[in-house]
Amino acid sequence: MRSIIHFLSSYFATIFLLIIYAIGLASATFIEKYHGTEMAKILVYYSPVFIFLQFSLVVNFVLILIKRNYIGRKKWAFIVIHTAFVIILVGAMTTHVFGREGQVHIREGEKTNQMMIHSSKGMFVEELPFWLELVQFRLIRYPGSSSPAAFESDLRIHIDGEVRDFKIFMNNVLDLKGYRFFQASYDEDEMGTILSVNKDVAGRTITYIGYTLLIIGFVMMFFVRNSRYRHLSRQLSELRQKMKTVSAIILFSIVSLSVFGQSTSTENAVRQNVVSTEHAAKFGALPIQWRGRTMPMNTFSSEILRKVHRAETFGELNSDQFLLSFFAMPQMWTQVPLIAIPNKEIIRRYNLPKNHSAYIHFFDANGHYRFLDEIQRIHTKPANERTAYEKELIRIDERVNIIHLLLNNEMPGIFPNSANPSHDWHAPGNDLSDFRTEDSLFITRTFTWYFNEVQHALRNGNWSNADNVLNLIKTYQLENCDANLIDINKIQAEFLYNQIRFPARSKVAYFILGGLLLLVTFARLLRERKWLQYLSFVLVVGIILVLLFHAFGMGMRSYISGHSPWSNSYETMIYVGWVTVFAGLIFGRKNMLMLALGTLFGGVILFVSTLNWMDPQISTLVPVLRSPWLMWHVSVNVAAYGFFGISFLLGIVNMIMMTFPKNNLLVQYRIKELTIINNMSLLVGLALMTIGAFLGAIWANESWGRYWGWDPKETWALITMVLYTIVTHLYLMKNRNSDWLFNLLSSLAFSSVLMTYFGVNYLLSGMHSYGSTAGNIMTIMLYILIMFLAVGLLGVVSYVKVRKCERIKT
Repeated sequence: MRSIIHFLSSYFATIFLLIIYAIGLASATFIEKYHGTEMAKILVYYSPVFIFLQFSLVVNFVLILIKRNYIGRKKWAFIVIHTAFVIILVGAMTTHVFGREGQVHIREGEKTNQMMIHSSKGMFVEELPFWLELVQFRLIRYPGSSSPAAFESDLRIHIDGEVRDFKIFMNNVLDLKGYRFFQASYDEDEMGTILSVNKDVAGRTITYIGYTLLIIGFVMMFFVRNSRYRHLSRQLSELRQKMKTVSAIILFSIVSLSVFGQSTSTENAVRQNVVSTEHAAKFGALPIQWRGRTMPMNTFSSEILRKVHRAETFGELNSDQFLLSFFAMPQMWTQVPLIAIPNKEIIRRYNLPKNHSAYIHFFDANGHYRFLDEIQRIHTKPANERTAYEKELIRIDERVNIIHLLLNNEMPGIFPNSANPSHDWHAPGNDLSDFRTEDSLFITRTFTWYFNEVQHALRNGNWSNADNVLNLIKTYQLENCDANLIDINKIQAEFLYNQIRFPARSKVAYFILGGLLLLVTFARLLRERKWLQYLSFVLVVGIILVLLFHAFGMGMRSYISGHSPWSNSYETMIYVGWVTVFAGLIFGRKNMLMLALGTLFGGVILFVSTLNWMDPQISTLVPVLRSPWLMWHVSVNVAAYGFFGISFLLGIVNMIMMTFPKNNLLVQYRIKELTIINNMSLLVGLALMTIGAFLGAIWANESWGRYWGWDPKETWALITMVLYTIVTHLYLMKNRNSDWLFNLLSSLAFSSVLMTYFGVNYLLSGMHSYGSTAGNIMTIMLYILIMFLAVGLLGVVSYVKVRKCERIKT
């Protein structure tokens, strides 16, 4: 018994238990993918072994607290943070044992007092101490789209002899006698509602107390004098008292991108019929409706060209010139190699031209669609059983269908129907029977007239008539849009946003300024000169200006979309790039190398965001995301990635410098300095990640009644927190407290961040899974694997150098 207590009161036990905990969590996510959520809960999450493991971590903390006399040493930040975790675990156990979750299904005009509870042992019915009557259910869609903007239930509550009315909708909860009702789903005929029910007063209260203490503890970590973060800050100051010169050596290479070009006879025809940029800009500013949003035609044309051609431009044509030319001369464009085909097997099997094919290549001599039989066969298979080839064939089929719809003038919606209560806009090729006769004639004749004038202008260069017809279309839109969907300011802002291309310009600026600052920092290492100091100052000012430009772009995107600019993968990548540079700026005050690395890494992140598999479209939000908790949860959580990215780079830089000769005292000081900064950056990232994760838990609890559901995204966020906790606590184990091990693990731990951000979305199932494992995504994952193998190899080489120097010293 004494040996067990001795083990549990050791720091080694802390690290060991955390490693086992992380391995168990990771295995559970893959069990869930292949065997379902219930099996993962039975085998891992709710198993006696896993519960005992969490209990052991609590015991470990209590024993260390007593043995190391943390209270007597007044380590208040440490005590509050770790006590908060204990309270959160107690709250989770209370919820697990005493909490109840279920569903209530009600049809319009009916009432019920029964809650259905699903468990691993079957289905149970619990009677509620009141009756719920559904007066009306409403599904509100985005204009011109089938996507739900909101769904809400008007309830009549019969309780204690009283009758009350209450409206439940997503993020608006009914709290009644300890039961909380959340809008979860609805019947297909939209005549019934499904409410999720939760009763967990004690567990929720305990857990929220833990969350509050956690935030207080992390705030104390940055301000209480004897906290770990303040201790590292003092170490850094003391180290700089001994070191007066700046030294750092690192080489970065920027990969140049090759631009694909083509030269065919059909493209000669395209080049001879180029729409003027002035008129194309006017066409691009035309309001249209697509996917539930009113936007400028420029946004639509950009997304179509990216989707079909997988490029921002077609040769020298911008997206508006391309689309207007396509509408005006559709027959010519059916022969142009426009549709991207990246899959070599598809090219070989169907004997298609390499890289891009024309629309006519997808049909045989009899006009039959060549993909039809295989596409129909693929759609009979479950999505998770389709091969990479089959998934790529479906994507190409989607591109062909887009061209088909454009050829038939069935997209986008240009003409609003004032008589339509759903406020849908129609394309000229749509069914116009709902319009008044004079309106339907105006639409068909004006659209044809407009493209005839475009054709005339291409021949004679006079665009005035085309301008006039385009103005007629705009006038019709303003006169017939009763829902006030045309916000001229937002339309103009979105057009400007598309033209400026904030992420692309910021990316280039970050690469240039970050690279120059890196070279200047290297030059100052060799010999400090006054003009180099001035140049560094100018570059820092430039980086700050680009950072503000980047932030302004995110602000414009938020204004245009009407929600915070981090609601999808693309937007969060843009935000992570900004936070990474901002983190470099914060720590750049301590070391200029940090700012150079952070700026370059921000450029790399923006480069990844502009790759073809990232969809930059501004989209509408699903109802559950229309919550203020989204802004706080995602902004804080994703901000942590920037600090973890900085630490990833610092770990690599330090391991590179460890391969240098050890007789260079300046290099040794530099390694020590950057290791301290690395540690501080990790602590900031860990604090943000933890706070962000639990803000997300509050959001989940306020939206659908449970603050933790072991969704793979939640689980991998927890794994990331655990791994970085291990890295930041290594210093407690004196025999494992080495700069080499810390820097190696600070770099390798970033793989968990990438798994949380990318891997879960595309490799695992769950609420945060964004689709299938597309071929280009798998290629990115392969590159990431190669990168971390290189980091591991660097770790081995640096370890050999470190051990060799240690043997020489002894």
